[in-house]
Amino acid sequence: MIILGIDPGTATTGYGVIDKRGSAVKFVACGAILTDKNTPMPQRLEQIYNELNTLIDQYAPEVLVTEQLFFSNNVTTALQVGRTVGIVLLTAAQRHLPWLEYRPAEVKQAVVGYGNAEKKQVQYMVKQLLALDKTPKPDDAADALAIAICHAHSAHLRSITG
Repeated sequence: MIILGIDPGTATTGYGVIDKRGSAVKFVACGAILTDKNTPMPQRLEQIYNELNTLIDQYAPEVLVTEQLFFSNNVTTALQVGRTVGIVLLTAAQRHLPWLEYRPAEVKQAVVGYGNAEKKQVQYMVKQLLALDKTPKPDDAADALAIAICHAHSAHLRSITG
């Protein structure tokens, strides 16, 4: 199963692609969609949409996963990230791709084994679990891979528990 993990953001949208076969999880690709802060928001969202479609064409994922947004104070950031999530969901719907989201604690639990793990611990375990030479950069790409790994470890359980 090819899994596309997305860490949405308007300036940087991280992506991570993994291939799950049986219990094995293999790294395929990762990176980031970068938009220029001086570009008007509609064009930035269009760029994210276009590049996300290119990724789907290139890797043919069977599912698209994101992390559930959690913001305590910064409403402006939440709104901007929410716009990108809308683009991700629109793209998934248009491409008939199933979409799932996971809480941050679920991602940390699946990758590190501890729901309150620090970002560096998650990045280290992504590197280890995917047998990478170095930690994926930017951080958003490592986060997207962590989300994909979470789904790889949780998909079977979700299918039997509903």
